[in-house]
Amino acid sequence: MWLPRENPTVRIRTAPSKNFSCSSFKDIQHLCSDDFDSPQQPPHLADSPRVSSVFRRVRLVDSLLRTWSTRLPTQTQSHPSISLPGAEHLIIVYHTSLHVVRSTFEDCRAVRSILRGFKVSIDERDVSMDSKFVDELRGIFGSYNKGRVSLPRVFIGGRYVGGAEEVRLMHESGELKKLVRGLPAAEHGACELCGGYRFILCDECSGSHKCYYSEKGGFRTCTACNENGLIRCPSCSCAVPCTV
Repeated sequence: MWLPRENPTVRIRTAPSKNFSCSSFKDIQHLCSDDFDSPQQPPHLADSPRVSSVFRRVRLVDSLLRTWSTRLPTQTQSHPSISLPGAEHLIIVYHTSLHVVRSTFEDCRAVRSILRGFKVSIDERDVSMDSKFVDELRGIFGSYNKGRVSLPRVFIGGRYVGGAEEVRLMHESGELKKLVRGLPAAEHGACELCGGYRFILCDECSGSHKCYYSEKGGFRTCTACNENGLIRCPSCSCAVPCTV
């Protein structure tokens, strides 16, 4: 036998409470606006110091982060003060064109692309084309990190400015543009002699790195070129002594 059904005693409130401080999502615009601390606050938020203090802290942290981000390029330049005599009007970039280490190759390519965008003359020294560039870097940085130097390394106006990360930050902040201002402009198009590779075959050995001397008894190592049988292009390369 079924029991008689009684009327429910619990009432469901359908109308919103008048004490609710945020009746719609449109109030979020007032909370996040920069003028929240101004006297023109919404009437129902004027008596909520907890909410105002929270958003005031959020805006304070955001302003601090923006300040730190603008100062970051100058703070990251903690590298030693190094200069190259005779390179006061040049940009010298030590890099590699080999794909052995992908991250290093990408950093080198990115730095060269940034610097080439300023249309200034750049002396690009590829360590994979000539091992003498490695010896130069070891001589420059040997007293600071025991000769172990990562690539790329950039010198502007004879002064060392850093590697890939420093160049990116300086480019974003506009400081890099100031450094390259006044430097000689790059020539239009690739070099007619080397095609932009910065190296040509040695005239003495024709790129074999060996020379035949009949009076001395056979072949000898060519002293005019590097281990790859190449010499620097005399048309587009600048020989700068790297003394520290």
